[in-house]
Amino acid sequence: MGWIIFKYLVTAAIIVAASELAKRSDKLGALIVALPLVTILAMIWLYVEKQPMEKIANHAWYTFWYVVPTLPMFLIFPSLLHRFGFWPSLGLSALITCFLFGIFAFIVNKFGINLIP
Repeated sequence: MGWIIFKYLVTAAIIVAASELAKRSDKLGALIVALPLVTILAMIWLYVEKQPMEKIANHAWYTFWYVVPTLPMFLIFPSLLHRFGFWPSLGLSALITCFLFGIFAFIVNKFGINLIP
């Protein structure tokens, strides 16, 4: 149980630090959150918990493919924000991202990459 609490604390501390940094510098905050910190932490936790290397490699592989269709959200959200406000823009961006993910998953499935569990 102590290990899980430690993982939560370390992971939460990084996320809080990134959001606090973003308050002070838009560019530096964006750079920090653009780094794949969550993925790196997940791979570290998997490794420390002695998961098979194949599982860790698969995690990195699928993370790449899941990130690609989410990238347009970072262009769509700012343009919607000025028109609709924060919550509607966030919701619309999330819906558009889900739609784009579906299209992307359909396309890459033709190449043997199955993203939908």
